[in-house]
Amino acid sequence: MDNILDLQGLAEAPNSPLRHDRRHLIAFVTDGESEKILRSSLSDMLPEPPDIRRGGIRAAYAAMQKTTSPRILVVDISGEEHALTALADLAHVVEPDVCVLVIGELDGMEFYREITRGLGAADYLAKPLARDLVIRHFGSFVLGRSPLASTAMGGRVVAVTGVRGGCGASTIATNLAWHFGATLRHHTVLVDPDLYRGNAAYLLNVHPGDGLHVALESPERIDTLLAERAAQPAADRLHVLAGESPLNAQPKFAPGAADALIEALRKRYNFIILDVPFAPIPLYRDLLAKAHQRILVMEPSLVSLRDVLRMNLTPQSPGQAQAQAQPPLLLLNRLGLPGGLTRRQVEDGLKRKLDVVIPDLPRQLRSAANLGEPAIVSTGAFRKVISELARSVAGAGLLDTLASSALPEQARKRGFWFSFGRNK
Repeated sequence: MDNILDLQGLAEAPNSPLRHDRRHLIAFVTDGESEKILRSSLSDMLPEPPDIRRGGIRAAYAAMQKTTSPRILVVDISGEEHALTALADLAHVVEPDVCVLVIGELDGMEFYREITRGLGAADYLAKPLARDLVIRHFGSFVLGRSPLASTAMGGRVVAVTGVRGGCGASTIATNLAWHFGATLRHHTVLVDPDLYRGNAAYLLNVHPGDGLHVALESPERIDTLLAERAAQPAADRLHVLAGESPLNAQPKFAPGAADALIEALRKRYNFIILDVPFAPIPLYRDLLAKAHQRILVMEPSLVSLRDVLRMNLTPQSPGQAQAQAQPPLLLLNRLGLPGGLTRRQVEDGLKRKLDVVIPDLPRQLRSAANLGEPAIVSTGAFRKVISELARSVAGAGLLDTLASSALPEQARKRGFWFSFGRNK
């Protein structure tokens, strides 16, 4: 995923996220000899004693679900039958900028390439470890002599857009973000760029704040730390970035604000969920152009059907062409709405199959909205559909530069691939 941090130059680097809640290094090893070598090799390079714990990749996964990710994570995959799958799982519960160093029993160039180029781990060393090898291969990352953030990838950006107002896109985006952040425990941020209403914040009982407004007016001030501080916590690993400007105000969006904001968020979060209204506003267009995956939300009505057809015929700008290489997912909301079209009528009109269908649940969704809580917490039918939607958007396309045919078979069978902070 994203950058490997310069640990030694954090104070001097203006864009480095100097967060005091993060340890410099945590290691999980399965044997005492490896622990001894790591401790003696790395202690002199760190400003604090290394946190070395006994356990393998599964222990690392369990711990990272419950604690703040360190800047550097060392994991031992010895004895793990499905090491690549376990590392892919781990990538979803650590922050995108974590530098992951792997040790294990397997050797060989092909396995090394799968770990580093495929999964995006910074480096891999086979056991038995030797002090000089650890210093030579891991030391540069510990000392911050690694590639800059601009050369690496980041979190996945998903945009949810209603083809017209009132389709329920904000509800979909809010519950999707909750599922990623609170249920799956991925580091997730929900962004609502409608600065006048801040609906996404209120659906999660969060105060919108003014951080998003300030960031969009002054993109030169945006960095990972500012973006995180502007967001309001809705759950342990879910933040909300929204606003509620006075209706008579005229927010000014500086050129490049959307790009700066998204790039900063991608360094901190695994998933960025955008609740982007469908309107001819430059900020909205810029945000949509940054999305890896778009979700179009429609109702079972003729006007929604017409709007979807018009959107599909709208020419894309050059900036959107690359982002929209992955076709949008089409979600039909409120199937069974009294007087609404049937699924077959909608699909016949679109001349294509729908990707996701949500039944009409007016009482449950209205009650959840009034209480400021996600509907998936109390409504099983809605939760099932949102889970299916999450699997679709997490697995659609690759964030890596490798073609899917070059990925390990284990990862392709899982249907998704997500990389750590990587060495490009």
